[in-house]
Amino acid sequence: MSVFHNVKGEGTMEVRMTPLIVSALVAGCSATAMADFQSISWTMSSSSYGDTYLVYADLDSGGQLNAVYGDNVNALTISSDGGFYQTPSWSVDTTFALNPSLIAVFPSLAYDSWVTIGLEDNVGNNMLNIGIDFTDFNSGGSLWTDNGSWFATPDDAQVHEVNGSVLIGQFTVASGDHVFGSLNMQGKNADLSNWNADGIAFDTAPAPGALALLGLAGLAARRRRK
Repeated sequence: MSVFHNVKGEGTMEVRMTPLIVSALVAGCSATAMADFQSISWTMSSSSYGDTYLVYADLDSGGQLNAVYGDNVNALTISSDGGFYQTPSWSVDTTFALNPSLIAVFPSLAYDSWVTIGLEDNVGNNMLNIGIDFTDFNSGGSLWTDNGSWFATPDDAQVHEVNGSVLIGQFTVASGDHVFGSLNMQGKNADLSNWNADGIAFDTAPAPGALALLGLAGLAARRRRK
């Protein structure tokens, strides 16, 4: 069962979804403390470029998201049915490289696929990344790492939740495709104690067949690490 909130705009439909199945997967996959982390949610809007998903980490009030990462215990993987849209020749992999003034020149950049901590462009953006090879992702393929992270420090305003959420990525896929994966996160609670959430699985179309694909993706990641 999922909770849906629909927002209609001119020529687009935006759907905010927080699947209850994510909470069950969190409880089953992670043995680390994650009092501040609640779920992964997303919005979806449609355009001539396909379906664009904004993916969020949902946190308690006053919480922070400091890092999204993969390690040798739980690899990070973000995939789709048919690949991600990336703007030819001008694709960015993180919002640290996304100058909003370029969108007026290259409108397709508004639908580019990227990862982030909190921000949709590079204005005031202090996010860094380490250990991630974005080559496949920039070509429209999956994002995968077992020794990499994108992150910002507790001193950076972008790590703080806004209306209970912190943006972690935008992913544009062909109409009807879904985005799925598994990732690890860490941050701080309102009292500045630390939280971790490891091996968190999500799927923008959590049907039984999609979850089976997610299981296969996890198996492939484990085999790749050996």
